[in-house]
Amino acid sequence: MADFSLPLPRPIVLCADDFGLAPGVSNAIAELIAAGRLSATSCMSNCGDWRRAAAMLRETVATHPADIGLHLTLTDHAPLSPARCLVSDGRLPPLSHLLPRALFRRLPAAAIHDELRAQLDVFEDIWGAPPDYIDGHQHVHLLPTVREAVVDEILRRYPAKRVWVRDCVEPAPRCAKRGVSVSKALFISQLGRGLRQLGREAGLPMNEGFSGLHEFSSGRSFRERMQAFLVGLGRRPLVHVHPGRVDAALLACDSLTSPREAELAYLAGDDFAADLAAAGVRLARFSELSASTSKASSANSGSIR
Repeated sequence: MADFSLPLPRPIVLCADDFGLAPGVSNAIAELIAAGRLSATSCMSNCGDWRRAAAMLRETVATHPADIGLHLTLTDHAPLSPARCLVSDGRLPPLSHLLPRALFRRLPAAAIHDELRAQLDVFEDIWGAPPDYIDGHQHVHLLPTVREAVVDEILRRYPAKRVWVRDCVEPAPRCAKRGVSVSKALFISQLGRGLRQLGREAGLPMNEGFSGLHEFSSGRSFRERMQAFLVGLGRRPLVHVHPGRVDAALLACDSLTSPREAELAYLAGDDFAADLAAAGVRLARFSELSASTSKASSANSGSIR
């Protein structure tokens, strides 16, 4: 008898960045997790809303499990450590200053290590557990000196190697096919190759497939962009988003405002569920990516390619 069953949806991690940045962002992310519209969120432990919002997040994931990670922040906000030779007037530098220093390997390694450890300390003190994964605000975890600090600290602090690291490498053909901020995607992908190599050599768990990069400008709707992000996913894909509501706290600390509300509206709506089904994917935690890859490898072990 012919088997007409449909293939099972593939698992993907859908991660909202910037939890803890401002109440409007944190509350929106918690609501989406509770509604089953996110499977992970990355937390800014050096930002003002983290202490308040962590309790709310803990209650949310108790009934709606999700992965909770550290969103390492080295730009624009106040540090948790002295961060000597990195901070100016009590603030971490803008990305436009941090990036060239990193590319020319002029970042103060000791200060980077100190700030990473401080942010992990505060995360663990308030959350009561290690992060499920680590990534970076504005992708700073990919930068030279920073990436070495991230891998070294994970190995020192979490020797069981259960803390995942966000891999932002994507093949150029996938970036071109999506047609969304292609130059940005190619740059981030190239920047991420050093971290990928370090992570693999260290045996750290990492996603394979990364999308969600865009310019947050007008033009294509966020639905059109998400439909593109779901095309040609890797073996263990991660898609990152930035939902939120604009409030006074957000306006005071970040330039990304109204596009967050467009992402929130889409992720909370019916179109999003329909687009996931059309793409043949379902939201999942990082552990399910590993299980899915293992099953696929076992199923293909005897096949002829």
